[in-house]
Amino acid sequence: MVMEWKVSEGILSDAEIITKFQVDMAAESEGTVLDYPTVLRGVTHGLEDKSKGIYFVARGEGGEPIGSLFLTKEWSDWNDSWYWWIQSVYVVPEYRRKGVFTSLYSYVKQMSIQEGISCLRLYVDRENEKAQKCYQRQGMKESHYLLYED
Repeated sequence: MVMEWKVSEGILSDAEIITKFQVDMAAESEGTVLDYPTVLRGVTHGLEDKSKGIYFVARGEGGEPIGSLFLTKEWSDWNDSWYWWIQSVYVVPEYRRKGVFTSLYSYVKQMSIQEGISCLRLYVDRENEKAQKCYQRQGMKESHYLLYED
């Protein structure tokens, strides 16, 4: 059953569950083992300092976090406007395919329209076909850019 879930900005008391989400996401999607204390510090710093980004949390019927994402911004000199990057997406397994990401994405997309943001972006592991299909269902399209890092 697909539902519309309550979405709100993450708060400091969400730090531990968001950290768990990130550790679980890395293990599940990339087979990567993250250091919990390091991630907890990073999530806490992100929650404390909005210049780093903003966490959004979808909550279940009892108010418990069931999904989250992290939103960061990038200035585009080409378009004289902001791009927003959706990062660190996670939905608790038993809530997948029930509209949790749709609720998170819709919330952020509506904010982006109100703020005059010219582009929403995210990156996804090439092998994570389930996530790619989820993003495509939201109307997102694969970019022509490749991602490089050093």
